[in-house]
Amino acid sequence: MASESPVQKGIVIKSTGSWYTVRTDNGGPLVDCKVKGNFRLKGIRSTNPVAVGDRVSIVVNPEGKGFIQEIEDRRNFIVRKASNLSKQSHILAANLDQAVLVVTVAHPETSTVFIDRFLAGAEAYRIPVVLVFNKTDLYSDSELRYMEAVKRLYESLGYQCVSLSAATGEGCGVLQNILQDSVSLLSGNSGVGKSTLVNRLLPHLEVKTAEISSVHDTGMHTTTFSEMYTLPFGGYLIDTPGIKGFGTFDIEREEVAHYFREIFTQSEECRFGVGCTHTHEPGCAVRLAVEEHRIAESRYASYLSMLDDKEEGKYRAAY
Repeated sequence: MASESPVQKGIVIKSTGSWYTVRTDNGGPLVDCKVKGNFRLKGIRSTNPVAVGDRVSIVVNPEGKGFIQEIEDRRNFIVRKASNLSKQSHILAANLDQAVLVVTVAHPETSTVFIDRFLAGAEAYRIPVVLVFNKTDLYSDSELRYMEAVKRLYESLGYQCVSLSAATGEGCGVLQNILQDSVSLLSGNSGVGKSTLVNRLLPHLEVKTAEISSVHDTGMHTTTFSEMYTLPFGGYLIDTPGIKGFGTFDIEREEVAHYFREIFTQSEECRFGVGCTHTHEPGCAVRLAVEEHRIAESRYASYLSMLDDKEEGKYRAAY
C-alpha cells in the first residue's frame, strides 16, 4: 500500500479559504493543500489558520493531495476585520517586507481614517508602509492640490508616498523600484485600482477589473482571495481582496497611541505620562499639539475612533 510522501517545505502562494496552493522549495511543483489537524494561533482569534506568505511543512498522499502539517513561526503578519459577524480577524498575509496601500482622493475617496487604521495596524506588527496615490489622470486641479496636501502630511510622518496612474502607467516605474526584490502586500479599498495596477506590473496575468459605479462612485470586489505573484523584476507581490475596515484586535486601548508616530512622540511630554489617554486630561501635550496644529486633526480623529473601538468592546479580546 502506498504511503504519504516525505515532509516537504514551501511557501503558501494562494488561499481560497478552504484550499491553499503551496510552492515547494528547490523549484518543486505547486501543490494544492488542505489543513491537517487544527492550528491554534498564539494571541489572535483568526478566521483563517493559514495565510499567503506562510512557511509551511506539507505531506502529499498517494492521490496527490497535499496536507499542511505545520506552520513556521511568522516574522510578522497584517490583519483586517473579518467579513463575517464573528468579531474575529482575518490575516491578509504573513512574512512581509512591506505593505503597499493604494488610495484615491476621488473616484472613490479613501478616508484618512481608513489610511490611519491601516498604518496603525502595520506599525503594531512593524511592517513598513508605502502609500500609493492612484488615478492621478482623473483628478481635477483642486483634487490634485488636496492629494499633494495629504501626501505632505504622511511624508512629514516618515511614510513613503508615490503618486501614479495605473491606467496610463505614469509614475509606475517609481513603484516598480520600490517593489523590486521585496515581499510586498498590495492592499486598499475596493475601487482604488489595485487590479489595474497588478495588470500594469504583471501584464500577462490579465487580472479582472471592474467598472466604478457611477451612482455611488464606489468599487466592486474583483479579487476574491489572496495570491502571491512573482515579479519579473525581482520580488513578490501579494494581491488581496478589497477591504473595508480595520479593527484593533490585539491592541490594548492604552497601546493605540504607540502606533501613531507623532502622538507617541508628543505623549512623552504629558503630565500623566503613560496613563494619559490624550482625550480629557489637563496638561495633555497631545491635545495641546492638536490645538496648535502640530498634530493634524484628521490623525487625532482617527486615534479617537480607534479608542472608541476598544471602549465599545467591538472586538473580542484575543487569546
